[in-house]
Amino acid sequence: MVGQSGDQIRVQLGEPGRIIPQERGQVIWVYPRGPYGFHTYFLYFDIHNKLVAYEQVLKSESFAKIVPGMTQYEVERHIGPSRIRYVLARERGEVHSYRFETPFCDWFQVEYTPTGVVRAVGFSVSPECRGGSWDLLEY
Repeated sequence: MVGQSGDQIRVQLGEPGRIIPQERGQVIWVYPRGPYGFHTYFLYFDIHNKLVAYEQVLKSESFAKIVPGMTQYEVERHIGPSRIRYVLARERGEVHSYRFETPFCDWFQVEYTPTGVVRAVGFSVSPECRGGSWDLLEY
């Protein structure tokens, strides 16, 4: 796929879930596989709308870049948007969860303040391993 135009990629993969503008006219097309999928793919396009690289971003190396103080926009530039979200009580913000491939039953979670700044990050046991229901989550 590297070297193909954006039009060619759209024919093969459909519309991206999100497009993130970059510096100097470059863009990232985001393809989340979900809402409860284990993968989110970033496709990197140059200023001529040619695919130059791609990667699956829901992985330990990407999660390690997420730290308190970042904005939601900055987080999504590293790991894409989450479709698994819930609101904290007393208007304390939100938690966004990301499933990913792991031999353990973990997912990565980002807690945001009401103003959209990362308060905390960490790993937790995903609902299917706790006997919980996905129906309780907003996405």
